[in-house]
Amino acid sequence: MATSTISAGVLVSLQELNPSSPNFKQGASFRVTGKIQKYDLETAVAVIVDGDASLKVDTQFLKLNLRPGSLYQFIGELQIEPNNEAILEARVGRNVDGLDTNLYHQTVQLLRQFQAEQANSRTS
Repeated sequence: MATSTISAGVLVSLQELNPSSPNFKQGASFRVTGKIQKYDLETAVAVIVDGDASLKVDTQFLKLNLRPGSLYQFIGELQIEPNNEAILEARVGRNVDGLDTNLYHQTVQLLRQFQAEQANSRTS
């Protein structure tokens, strides 16, 4: 019996998903958070924003009632289109309207610092 592994999705901000970023990789699994700017019901594609960054999210496999203006978190795989535009194929999504986004970003930075310290202590 073959086993497949599904990545948990690396926490990234939308600003970190641009063509010059090392995170910008075909098929990479990410967890992103953003406010829905617009949603096309026919294509099931949402555009989420965080600050000045945006990302398209393919939501065709989700059973969510997406509302423009609400905050959502998605986990999925990054697909890079020929024009170097990214779209996240979401496999998980949830509404996180009550989330304090400033505190969330601070927490992600602290988590990264902790993980870097742990990795450094293992190599020393």
